[in-house]
Amino acid sequence: MTLRVICPLAVVSATIEALRESGACGHEGIVLWLGHRRSDRVEIVQAYVPEHSARHDMFHIPPSGMRKLQTHLRTHRWMIGAQVHSHPALAFHSRADDEWAIVRHVGALSIVAPHFARHLTPDSFLGDCATYELDARNRWRKVEIAEIAALCEILP
Repeated sequence: MTLRVICPLAVVSATIEALRESGACGHEGIVLWLGHRRSDRVEIVQAYVPEHSARHDMFHIPPSGMRKLQTHLRTHRWMIGAQVHSHPALAFHSRADDEWAIVRHVGALSIVAPHFARHLTPDSFLGDCATYELDARNRWRKVEIAEIAALCEILP
């Protein structure tokens, strides 16, 4: 079952800021949207930057970063609603993105910001990023712009 992701504007703003900070160093950035699962949706409450290393064209969350993330999730009884990361140029889901995605439940969203998020605004976020959804066959499917509103909503 696909879970609709409901995200506050403040979390989107914090996400853009974190991605730009990484981009200013010439590195990809990674932000995980954490929140509460409801019957048909995930209500996002935090933009979480995990412990990670990064280069121009990749990021890696080491085992210590994954342990801290799992502890954080258990402590708050949250789940990962979506992962957001940046690319240095165009937004697309690379083979590495497919294989190493952190969020792996059916309906999970992986959002890729172009150009290290330099030109993103909270209002343009969903339209300017490339969004992918994990299907029941464990494949990342590109979400067309007309479908995004059904899967992800940004609230004021």
